[in-house]
Amino acid sequence: MPTTRFTVARGDLRHTRFETSDISALQPGEVRLKITSFALTANNITYAAFGDSMRYWDFFPCADDSRGCIPVWGFGDVEASRLGSSGSSGGGLTEGERFYGFFPMADHVTLSPARVNEAGFTDGAPHRAGLAAVYNHYTRCSTDPGYRADQEAQIALLRPLFTTAFLIDDFLDDAGFFGADTVLMSSASSKTAWATAFCLSQRRLTGPAPRLVGLTSPGNLAYTRALGLYDEVHSYDEVGQLATVSGAVYVDYSGSSGLRSAVHHHLADQLRHSCAVGGTHWETLGSASGLPGPRPTLFFAPAQVKKRMSDWGQTGLSERLAISWHGFMRRVNDPVTPWLKVVRGCGEVAVRLAYVDQLNGRVPAAEGHLLSL
Repeated sequence: MPTTRFTVARGDLRHTRFETSDISALQPGEVRLKITSFALTANNITYAAFGDSMRYWDFFPCADDSRGCIPVWGFGDVEASRLGSSGSSGGGLTEGERFYGFFPMADHVTLSPARVNEAGFTDGAPHRAGLAAVYNHYTRCSTDPGYRADQEAQIALLRPLFTTAFLIDDFLDDAGFFGADTVLMSSASSKTAWATAFCLSQRRLTGPAPRLVGLTSPGNLAYTRALGLYDEVHSYDEVGQLATVSGAVYVDYSGSSGLRSAVHHHLADQLRHSCAVGGTHWETLGSASGLPGPRPTLFFAPAQVKKRMSDWGQTGLSERLAISWHGFMRRVNDPVTPWLKVVRGCGEVAVRLAYVDQLNGRVPAAEGHLLSL
């Protein structure tokens, strides 16, 4: 039986192709999942932009080392299994059972389940042993308290981004916002940015919270302001006109070296921390050296997960995240003014078009693409 995956040239993200091969026979301890749907967002462009430095290419390696398969978040159903009934390979995966997790942009994937339990399993494939554990876990939908069949699109599109946003909010609060009273965010119309703004804004319900300022492209100004999350929203060319503040944290979702330089030179010593998160402006990524103010520091979500797992335990972290997620979902799915419009696509043409549009920044901020091959 053939299987198809979407790959890109690691040195040129514009060079794409679909690769078809025969599905290999399952080995003992392996399971094959049919990937039913996956989300494609600016977050996935970040995975590709940092594919080498943060090892995103290593999750689903290609036979040709010059090419990469971009990881995506989505859903898959167990199609075939050669798991034992006990031991490290585990058991208890039923044909047709649905799982949420980290997948290749493909129609099938073969995994090596380990530590199988009621909540799901971890892919124990040797090549994933040294990769961030948070990406190796697959959640059993039938036991996931946050799962709803009618909200699979929102889960695939927003849960990974929201988890990152929740952790950024927690990281900044834990650091006392580095003594700043303002959080400045680039790519403020991006889903991860406005999810972060949502988390930060919720702090106003129980006490003081920082002022939120968003930076976005002129075409996204109206949408970003209409979200009602930011105290101010400005276009990128207005950085030099931002009012002086008594301390700001810059959360950079764009990765644009030019914008980063403009922010650092304008705020200089008033910048308390520069947090690099994403690479939505993947073509303008550049060096972060030689800038006034603090040196940009990469935010790596799995590191904050590890810290909070130690502080709160798995249950404590999951409970806090779930409470915040449900509040976020109520606003995302508002019947009058929803924050998200789901756009569905199926097949190679739809996947390629959605990817090219995302790569070129042509996807409207309000849209989220849910795809399948």
